[in-house]
Amino acid sequence: MNGEIKRGALGLRADSPVERFLNGLIAENPTLVLMLGMCPTLAVTTSATNGLTMGLATTVVLAMSNLMISLLRRVIPDTVRIPSFIVIIATFVTLVQLTLQAYLPSLNEALGVYIPLIVVNCIIFGRAEAYASKHGVIPAFFDGLGMGLGFTIAITVIGFFREFIGAGTVFGIQILGEQTIVPGPVGAVLGMYEPISIFIMQSGAFFVLAFLIASMNRIKRNQARKGRDVSKFRDTSDTDTLVKEADGTKEVQTAGGEA
Repeated sequence: MNGEIKRGALGLRADSPVERFLNGLIAENPTLVLMLGMCPTLAVTTSATNGLTMGLATTVVLAMSNLMISLLRRVIPDTVRIPSFIVIIATFVTLVQLTLQAYLPSLNEALGVYIPLIVVNCIIFGRAEAYASKHGVIPAFFDGLGMGLGFTIAITVIGFFREFIGAGTVFGIQILGEQTIVPGPVGAVLGMYEPISIFIMQSGAFFVLAFLIASMNRIKRNQARKGRDVSKFRDTSDTDTLVKEADGTKEVQTAGGEA
């Protein structure tokens, strides 16, 4: 036997930077697959700008806290690991909040209490406990980066649809409705649009989120009907999936037996 290759998300080599990045971005997207971080997802996505800013702030905290926790994983005593994680995460949240206050005060005010609440975001704390505290620095950093960008993309898309349908704007630019910036006959047609204000309310967030989750489930179901293995559309590292290469042949072994 030449070696054993442990496979993770999407069938890639487990704990490699690419596998960790795509795991959070696609396979275990925290919003659309794991359904984590629902509080900021539903509360701040009244516009694409708010969603993008919140997502990027969370990404910075997630990636840097993962990196720091991984660096200190052999130093932090197990009995105080939870308070230690909170202190590390809170430090990066404070730095992000001070940066927003200095350079983007209007966005900081719009996001309000949800920036400091990143400290207790279950996505960040969950990755610290489940992954960063048990793995090396590089995979931990890319795990945080992938999870953060997966969260960013999801809530930005939600904010985009809520803003577009509910106010007729995209990143604050009027596209639909009376004040549209589009000139000529096309602008006249677009100006007839009446924004559906329910989409910028809390209930609108549920509608858009449900639509996106249903779309992802449909994609996975269609892949399964085509005979493609959708079981790899998640992190399979915890099931101890091994690909054994011996004498030019491959044998797949799982925790439940052999296939």
